[in-house]
Amino acid sequence: MPSQPSVLYEDNHLLVIDKPPGMSTQGAVPGAPSVVDWARSYLKRRYAKPGNVFVGVVSRLDRDVSGALVLARTSKAAARLNDQFRLRTTEKIYWAMVEGTPPATFDCVDYLKVDERRPRVETVDAGIAGAQEARLQGRRLRCAGSLNLVEVRLETGRKHQIRVQLASRGWPIVGDRRYGSTHSFAGGVALHARRLTLQHPTRREPMTFEAPLPASWTRLGVADSRFPPDVPESGEKSGRRG
Repeated sequence: MPSQPSVLYEDNHLLVIDKPPGMSTQGAVPGAPSVVDWARSYLKRRYAKPGNVFVGVVSRLDRDVSGALVLARTSKAAARLNDQFRLRTTEKIYWAMVEGTPPATFDCVDYLKVDERRPRVETVDAGIAGAQEARLQGRRLRCAGSLNLVEVRLETGRKHQIRVQLASRGWPIVGDRRYGSTHSFAGGVALHARRLTLQHPTRREPMTFEAPLPASWTRLGVADSRFPPDVPESGEKSGRRG
């Protein structure tokens, strides 16, 4: 069983949590624990709410990914947060431990398509039916033996986007066997939603939430602290793919 989420912030409109690896955002498998089920139970107990409790899903994290995740507590908040994610006015920063050695900074532009038969996501040519453009920026934070810690700033939000785009360049995320990792990792996949910035749905002020690294990352040689880049900011950038 996965560990339980912890609350990073809550008010009448928002519930921001630190999602543990191993828990789906919404129940993909009947009976399996999900963030939504946990949030409903938590809010019902905390505020002694009778009947159903509203929990709005406005973004998702993959089952084996940890980190900051926002849920809406009202339909108005859900609608406004959905607009922010759709218009890409939110900022999502991820940390990933990868195999291989990315350059100091990198831009990744690909076209991705879900292969429902396998199931997995693949990089394809731009003209392929169903292909979606995927863009991210990243930088290498530090080396940890044969592995490297990278920070990724998402510009689009496609399924498995970070996992596929990094793996396609020879930098699979530790523990991500689906996309080529040769390392096992007890914490699921070494991808963590480190920081989320959004506008409060009613106060209209920017808010930033940061989720600490799971304890399992210490086995990778990374403690929960900020790291200066171990290479200069100006460096070779990866080229366009797809």
